[in-house]
Amino acid sequence: MNRFTCWLLLLATVVSTKSVAQTIATLEVVVPATPSRLETPVKASLDALTLLPDSVLTLVEVQGTKRTSVPFQIEHGPERIIHWILDPATSKTSKRAYELVKGKPSKASAPMRVQDAQGSFTITSKGTNLLRYNYKTVYPPTGIDTAYKRSGFIHPLWSPHGQELTRIQAPDHYHHYGIWNPWTHVLFEKDTVDFWNIRDRKGTVRFAKAVSTTEGPVYSEYQVLQEHVAFKKGGTEKVALNELQEVRVYQPQGKDYYIADVTINMNCASASPVLLLAYRYGGFGWRTTEKWNKDNSEVLTSEGKTRKEADGSTARWCIVQGQLDNDYAGVVMMSYPTNYNHPEPLRIWPETQNGRGDMFANFSPTKNRNWQLNPGQTYTLKYRLIVYNGHFTKEKADSGWQAFSAEPKVTVQRK
Repeated sequence: MNRFTCWLLLLATVVSTKSVAQTIATLEVVVPATPSRLETPVKASLDALTLLPDSVLTLVEVQGTKRTSVPFQIEHGPERIIHWILDPATSKTSKRAYELVKGKPSKASAPMRVQDAQGSFTITSKGTNLLRYNYKTVYPPTGIDTAYKRSGFIHPLWSPHGQELTRIQAPDHYHHYGIWNPWTHVLFEKDTVDFWNIRDRKGTVRFAKAVSTTEGPVYSEYQVLQEHVAFKKGGTEKVALNELQEVRVYQPQGKDYYIADVTINMNCASASPVLLLAYRYGGFGWRTTEKWNKDNSEVLTSEGKTRKEADGSTARWCIVQGQLDNDYAGVVMMSYPTNYNHPEPLRIWPETQNGRGDMFANFSPTKNRNWQLNPGQTYTLKYRLIVYNGHFTKEKADSGWQAFSAEPKVTVQRK
């Protein structure tokens, strides 16, 4: 092969590469200038950028002359949405630039998994368990009233280092189930129903069916239908509320924290309205690990309240964290601005609970106000959990809540 032939081959390769890799659009993401930035899920309408099939698309981050392929995931619905994660560890700038490119897709990242086994969905990342949803009915220990049986709850919720952060069927409250979402004092068809204290046999919440599961390199999720069932006189029952619950867990970028989003959509299941009556607890609750007590755990809310003052206060977010063996871990519970009665009232157990200061935390939007749910309407509650090892500060929690409540703005320029 002579020199001229080599030059022609090189030219042909360059032309070929350019013809294959075609920039479709540039995307600029403005990042809030906070000192404790956390990784942030980002999304944009893909259909607004291109109608090319998913299989020919690549997302690249551009930093000067450096170009780095970014894992992305496409959500299919009324329109396609492209999702990726903005990792603050890869750049400190306030503006991040990306290109959507038509060309040979880069090597796919390992997806997160949703494992369906033994009556539960377990979301994992790189072989590590993060969160388990139990759809099979779990019975209480032998000798305990079977009225305490329950399905449709999260347990365990694991820290990134593998410690369990939830507890079920504690002897002091057998009806406590990890992270769960029942209402306590409810007026339905002239009866007062209690979906929380299930031993009273007035009601319960149970798994009805799985709607979908999704796996991918950016997030994995499940969607389930849960029924809020009223037990009627005469031994009959009637579903008062249908609850579509979606739990999405994002791929951790590091080893010390991850993000889980919980979206709850509620509808009246019949022509009968449902009135959630004001009560001191009910709604999105978390019974924490039995390893925490008043001496080794702490609470801090967005309004600066500690455990001594938090109960009955309102908050945008609430940190609960504590010692776990030789490690430290916790969760920041976040309430979305559009939630009913936001900033939401909190139910936080006092330091004297059970004599040792056992821990329970609850966003309870009906703690101080009724909530009327009418047929034909959808009522949505959104929560974000940041699950971590180590200590979280007010600044880090606030940074995370800012990203949750106001997603980073994505400016698009089509080519």
